[in-house]
Amino acid sequence: MSVQDGGWQGRMKGVIAPIASRARDAGRGLLDILLPPTAHDSREATASAGLTPDAWSRVAFLEAPVCDGCGAAFEYDGGDFASDRCLACQVQPYAFARARAACVYDEASRGLILKFKHGDQQQFAPLFARWIARSAADVVGEADAVVPVPLHRSRLLARRFNQAAEVARPLARHAGLDYLPDALIRSAPTASQGGKSARGRRLNVKKAFAVTEAGRRRIKGRRILLIDDVLTTGATAEACARVLMEVGARAVDLAVIARVRTAREPPK
Repeated sequence: MSVQDGGWQGRMKGVIAPIASRARDAGRGLLDILLPPTAHDSREATASAGLTPDAWSRVAFLEAPVCDGCGAAFEYDGGDFASDRCLACQVQPYAFARARAACVYDEASRGLILKFKHGDQQQFAPLFARWIARSAADVVGEADAVVPVPLHRSRLLARRFNQAAEVARPLARHAGLDYLPDALIRSAPTASQGGKSARGRRLNVKKAFAVTEAGRRRIKGRRILLIDDVLTTGATAEACARVLMEVGARAVDLAVIARVRTAREPPK
């Protein structure tokens, strides 16, 4: 009897499960009709939360070929005999090994990033994480752990969240990588980098970062993927990379949402 009961129950489950699944899908479809998901950049309803077609078309996504050292776009593919690094990175490499950016920081992307960073619109975080996962697929694939560029505790209290951490968390989760939000800290408050020269930016963050004791154990011997929002001169990311390397990181790569088009000039 128990065998027959088990067989009957199994057959019923096989019939009921697809019906229940279709009912759930219908319910979600009805909810989307009544309360359709909206694009992050406007109230215009879209098929799935993201950007409106117009906003998407205006973002200058960075595609290969790009400089392996700073993520800047090359104007053309030089072929097998061309260097994979721009002149500035050949002459004076950054402390981080490689850099990738999802898009150019310009009028189209700036508004989106500022809404996320200063407008408390955290719904952008998973969207930006997907952008980075695509543009930095090669460095993500070789990373052992993900570390966000930290905020000083005073700025974190004022802003209530760290934008780099909000992007790094879903990126690490989907890539199956260790997420180390507390390994790197900003030990000293710093003035805003805005308006400073490249040298001024370097001096501003020169001694601003430190690795925690717990972080040392989880960083040593591992390839770290550092996450930030925007790459300008690279001063902040370089300062972070240096302290990570000092405690034994095997290498540090950088991935950002956007980079300034002329982030770095060849040294004279």
